[in-house]
Parts: sequence; C-alpha cells; structure tokens
Amino acid sequence: MTHNKSYTLQEIADFLDVELIGDPQCEILGLGTLNGAGTGQLSFLSNPSYADQLSGCKASAIIIGDQFVDKCPGNKLLSASPYVSFAKATSLFATSITDDARGLVHPSASIHDSVVLGKGVSVAANVVIEANVTIADNSTIGAACYIGESSQLGKNSKLYSGVTIYNKVCIGDNSIIHSGTVIGADGFGFAFDGEASVKIHQLGGVVIGDDVEIGANTTIDRGAIEDTIIGDGVKMDNQVQIAHNVKIGDHTMLCGCAGVGGSTVIGKYCIIGGGVGVIGHLNIVDKVHVGALSCVNQSIAEPGIYASGTMLQKNALWKRNAVRFAQLDSISKRLKEIEKSTDNK
Repeated sequence: MTHNKSYTLQEIADFLDVELIGDPQCEILGLGTLNGAGTGQLSFLSNPSYADQLSGCKASAIIIGDQFVDKCPGNKLLSASPYVSFAKATSLFATSITDDARGLVHPSASIHDSVVLGKGVSVAANVVIEANVTIADNSTIGAACYIGESSQLGKNSKLYSGVTIYNKVCIGDNSIIHSGTVIGADGFGFAFDGEASVKIHQLGGVVIGDDVEIGANTTIDRGAIEDTIIGDGVKMDNQVQIAHNVKIGDHTMLCGCAGVGGSTVIGKYCIIGGGVGVIGHLNIVDKVHVGALSCVNQSIAEPGIYASGTMLQKNALWKRNAVRFAQLDSISKRLKEIEKSTDNK
C-alpha cells in the first residue's frame, strides 16, 4: 500500500537500527507483500516458506535475515528479527483519523467544567466527558465516546469512535482502545435468595496499565469490591470478555472471542487463543499458551502449551469417533473386569 509519506531507505534503516545493503537514497513510499509489492515499496521476509518469492519480488527493498542475503537481489535491510522490524516500519506509514485535529475540541462535545485536559488533547464530535475526569497530554478522543466520572486517561492514548468508559476507570499511557469497547460495566454478580437473583452492586473499578491495546467490541467489567487489573503491554483482540476482579499480567495477549471468568489471575507473557473459555477463580502462571477453542477449567501451575477439544476431522469420521467416545465408560469398566480376571489366574 502506498501512502502520502516517503522516506529514504537510509532513514528507514536508521529508524529500524538495521544494516542497509544497497542505495541509501532509494525512496520508499509504502509497504507491500513479497508477491504484491512494486517500485517504491518496502517488503519483508520472516517465514522461510516464502523464500522462493524473493527472486521475483518487485519491491524497491526487502527486510530479510542474514541467511537470505544471497537469494535477495537489489536493496536489502538486514535484521535479526525481520518481522519485528517490519512491525516497527508500519508506524512510519500509519495514518490517523485525528492527525489533522491535534489539540482541537469539537463544539458539539459536552465536557464538564471540572475536567482537566492536557496539552494537545483532541476531542471529536458528540463526546461526553463527565465530572473530575483527567486526560493527559496528546491523547485523542474519537467521535461519540463517553468517559464517566472520575476516570483517567494517560498521555498519548487514543479512543476510537464509540468507546464507553464508565466511572472510576484508570487507563495508562500510550493505550489504544478500538470502537465499541466498554470498560467498567458492572460485573455479573448476583446472589440467589431462593426465589430471585439479588444484584451485587459492583463497587470496584478498572485499572489498565501502559501500552495496552484493546480491540473492537471488547468488554472489561469493573470489580465487585477490588479493581479489575490489566497489566502493562497487554494486547486484546476483538470481542474479548474480561469479567470482574480478573487480573492479567504484563504483556499477555488474548485473541478474538476469548472469555475470562471472574477473579481469575493470568500471569505475564501468556497467550490465550481465540475462542478460549477460562472459568472463574483460577490461577495461570507466566508464559502459558492456551490453544484456540480450549476450555480452561483448572488452574495451570507450569509454563507451557495447553489445549483441549477435538481436532478437525471429516464429518463421517467425527461421527464414528463421537459414538466411540460415548462408549468409553463402559469400555473402561469391561477392561477392568478383564484385568481382574487375568490377575486371578
């Protein structure tokens, strides 16, 4: 994709702190895939499976590892981690819907007199900001966002349109929150008195660290008494559900449609795959990877890769296996009887 920004290859090499082989004055206008890139674009190779595409790539330069130098004609940026270098390069060409509105407050925004806006804060149309809210320098509030009483937003943070932040929510610096996300709604707390469910009013808040990104239509519930806590560097995909009093450690990632039950504690550097369900009141240690669509119904005390569920099969085979699965209990009982009779001989 070509943007309205351009850099010399030397400028990009300096920014990425990588070695340049080729023309330092080569102009780069955007990024592209190995197959799709053309003149003026920068591409990358991180997966060796695509190495055969190097010879035919028409990009003006390619980010590669040392092992592919001889297979890559033309301009090269040598990186110890090409995918990470590519990730950093994307920031050079990223555009924002609010870049042209830096420091402007739209006249339709409703902002309480007690609100403190830092330097360079942008507030778009139809935003509502309640009493005693603090928004730090250079943050951006997209159209139709709502920020409840006594909440805080750190510097250089961005709320895309339609984000709802309830009261008593604290969000750190450099955070990105995508459209439709709701932070600080009541946790799902009820006590049954024998005839009806009695609401447990949720008195805690939500505390979110620095450098957190939260995908679209994700929900993070407030704590019942203590706060729900999201650590620094946590990344959440779209449609993730975080229940009340959950604690998530630094740099953990939660993929799309994952759900975490109340009062569960997840450690640092974990990956919770798409569609994973984690029941409440569990503890998961650091550096655990849970595969997609797994059900976590017990605490995990050792780092590693975990998964549950049935792998994809042809439907006819799955039906036969499902029948046999239902027979496992009776098969086990018969096996025990056979073992007993064998032992008695």
